[in-house]
Amino acid sequence: MPDMWDARREVSRGDRALTAAKLMAGWVALLWLLEVADAISGHALDDFGIVPRTPSELVDVVPAAFIHFGFAHVAANSVPLLVLGFLAALGGIRRFAAVCALIVVADGLGVWLISPSGTNTAGASGLIFGLFGFLLVTGFVERRPLGVLAGLLVAAIWGGSILAGLAPTQSGVSWQGHLLGLVAGVAAAFVFRRRKTDSASGQELIA
Repeated sequence: MPDMWDARREVSRGDRALTAAKLMAGWVALLWLLEVADAISGHALDDFGIVPRTPSELVDVVPAAFIHFGFAHVAANSVPLLVLGFLAALGGIRRFAAVCALIVVADGLGVWLISPSGTNTAGASGLIFGLFGFLLVTGFVERRPLGVLAGLLVAAIWGGSILAGLAPTQSGVSWQGHLLGLVAGVAAAFVFRRRKTDSASGQELIA
């Protein structure tokens, strides 16, 4: 019986990884399709970016995370979104969807509130910074060794570029959106932390 249980767990992990891979491949493909449509329309989709402190722009808080200013922009975001999203989605698709929703909404509202006047902010980088923050701390929050290892690996690979993206001196880059996304991702690790279950009593324990 233990062997059968272990086999089921391995199948479940394999299914989860496949689902996460398909989800993120589809997500990135959608970003490219939207950029193709944007180019064909003469960049009409750029209007879905966030112009700060304009009430009518609040409806663009979510769409802005899917719109990019050119193919170079979406290309720069594709690999980190694919990898970080895949790692985060391994923890469960419903949880991943909730984490992404919190990051996108919090980041978008923050950009709307504090970005400089006359700017138009769009792109998946706020979500990428949020997923980085989520993966960085969630293992420590939940006291899971594999999660801690994943966070350290993510920090080793992307830590330098993340720090560079927070520098206020970069022209044409929304460091506000990057910072707000990072903070939202760290917050999501606490809000959506998983609970451990006592196998003897079935009682849920805060990790």
